[in-house]
Amino acid sequence: MLRMITAGDRKVMLRVNQWTPPLWVRRWMVFASRAGDGWGWVLLGICLLIWGGDRRFTALAAGLISVSAGQVLFNVLKRLTGRARPCATEASCWARLLPPDRFSFPSGHTITAFAVAVPIGLHYPGLLALLIFCAMSVASSRVLLGLHYLSDVIVGIAIGCLLGMASFSLVNGGL
Repeated sequence: MLRMITAGDRKVMLRVNQWTPPLWVRRWMVFASRAGDGWGWVLLGICLLIWGGDRRFTALAAGLISVSAGQVLFNVLKRLTGRARPCATEASCWARLLPPDRFSFPSGHTITAFAVAVPIGLHYPGLLALLIFCAMSVASSRVLLGLHYLSDVIVGIAIGCLLGMASFSLVNGGL
């Protein structure tokens, strides 16, 4: 099973690295990846503190719990798996962003993006679609920039969503 996933990841990586995306796609992916470095989520938190109404502290608590758990989990998993990044194994990556570390699995940017988007979006349903779009942009950017394999991002989405739903439930008295 692991060989099949690895082979599929490699096919997707090679296909993505052979594609020359339009300039607007390249710019959007670099922007999304940079926003996923954390400043975008901090800006969201500041906006919620200012304009978030009565739910702001509960929403922010859920997001912080989820992100904190995600950071711990992704650091443990990265050290356990030690999977090299696509940009380290494939010379033809079109992007030239430097990765924050040398390990690929799972995508910490993706975990964080969904760990923020899900609980905040559940507290503010009117923002949910926009937050998921932003999180998917971060996740997509990690693959298109050659920083992660597709499976790294899929697992990151799953972990981030599960942590986000759990933290939402926890702060709202459900766990």
